[in-house]
Amino acid sequence: MRLILNVIWLILCGWWMAILYFLAGIICFILIITIPFGIASWRIAGYVLWPFGRSIVWRRDAGVASVIGNIIWIVLIGWWLAIGHLTSGIALCLTIIGIPLGLADFKMIPISLVPLGVRIVPSDERYPGYRGAPAY
Repeated sequence: MRLILNVIWLILCGWWMAILYFLAGIICFILIITIPFGIASWRIAGYVLWPFGRSIVWRRDAGVASVIGNIIWIVLIGWWLAIGHLTSGIALCLTIIGIPLGLADFKMIPISLVPLGVRIVPSDERYPGYRGAPAY
């Protein structure tokens, strides 16, 4: 089922959202100071291309620098990407087949706003030792 959802996702909205993240990363690399943002943006672009079967885990060892970096990210780039996820999520939820894809789009809004201090892991690694279904 993950494969089917990922392929439908890639065709409908994954490719253009990944392009937005890729462009955001290029802008960050051009500004040199924001290279860590560019790395985070490209990491998220890979997640946006193939999201089903992967989850977002907040890192507990992220420090004050990631908080400051996330504030700068929100002001410069994050809110544009979050609006893109919100818009495509609403459009996907208007169709019956797109509802799970729209919900996945809404799930990506937090990482588009706060990319530093998170990891993207396979869903079965989200809770080590837990063998049940992933949280989302």
